[in-house]
Amino acid sequence: MTLSLDVRLRQGDFELACELESSERVVGLFGPSGAGKSSLLRVIAGLARPDSGRIEIAGRCVFDSARGLHVPAHRRRIGVVFQQSRLFPHFNVRHNLDYGGWFSRRRPGRARFDQVVDMLDIGDLLGRRTRDLSGGESQRVAIGRALLSDPDLLLLDEPLASLDAPRKREVLPYIERISAESDLPIVFVSHQLDELLRLANRHVAAIRDGRVVFSGATAEFLARPDLLGEEAGPAAGVLLNARLVSHETDYGLSVLACPHQKIYVPRLTEHRVGESVTVHVRARDVILARKPPEQTSALNQLAGVVIGVHPDDNDYAVDVVLDIDGQRLDARITRRSAAALDPQPGQTLHAVIKSLALAEQAWQRLGGL
Repeated sequence: MTLSLDVRLRQGDFELACELESSERVVGLFGPSGAGKSSLLRVIAGLARPDSGRIEIAGRCVFDSARGLHVPAHRRRIGVVFQQSRLFPHFNVRHNLDYGGWFSRRRPGRARFDQVVDMLDIGDLLGRRTRDLSGGESQRVAIGRALLSDPDLLLLDEPLASLDAPRKREVLPYIERISAESDLPIVFVSHQLDELLRLANRHVAAIRDGRVVFSGATAEFLARPDLLGEEAGPAAGVLLNARLVSHETDYGLSVLACPHQKIYVPRLTEHRVGESVTVHVRARDVILARKPPEQTSALNQLAGVVIGVHPDDNDYAVDVVLDIDGQRLDARITRRSAAALDPQPGQTLHAVIKSLALAEQAWQRLGGL
């Protein structure tokens, strides 16, 4: 998908002024509440008309103020899922899903209907009234309704924000499955970093005060604490590409190859041997040593070459950047530790990472890397 936009929209005292270009199939929009994420999605969907600018989706211009062009929402071929499911309370689940089909260019056949129902595991819900659904079930039905409209683009506006933690864990794998098993372009909005990394592991746009302050590779974004904000800043680090090579069932662990060195993580129950995964490694969870530590409880010891040493913005930390078999790994250590270790470019160091520090940090790769 190619998404290109440059728009301006004033709403009271708030001004949205965003420029964004992406050719990735999944784009994440990240920012604090009130930054303008939802407003931007409404503009893309045609639910709000910009004061000026241009929007092009997959080579098709849907808004151009200079030409007086504004394609209405129902003709943009865009599916939208909001924070609240917005299901029709007087319809049962099947009828809510059928409603999505009315907006399709071709009414979805039984095979397509069954495919969506199976993908979202909502077959047992078809006869139920929406008022009898849990929050997680409602969101899965809302996603199904959007998919059955046969969209060219799916916009997910913080679809997990209204759910508690168990319901989030229930719904998120289904969104991952849509991304992994279809070619449908997705724009996913969230202010939760863990959600964003599971779905948009290639391209992220960070929004603050109505402006796009960063747009680029997720790995680059993740290495920038200033972009993550105060709440997510401690999660700054890297995404390592790896492959699941085995499970150590007796110990509750999975073994990853990265690509030639091993990483042990808590058991990845939903993944098969041979699958590619990304592992989020927080810089603050990495310990550096000149030699491989012996008789230590830490299972993960990755040898790498120092390629950068950067003092942090605060007065106590230093960021050391390693090359691990062609991949970047960041370690954040104290200035006192850096003075004792004296890391220099070209030097080989050993990164030590506790397996438990990677709990819930390893995920299936989405859309390739």
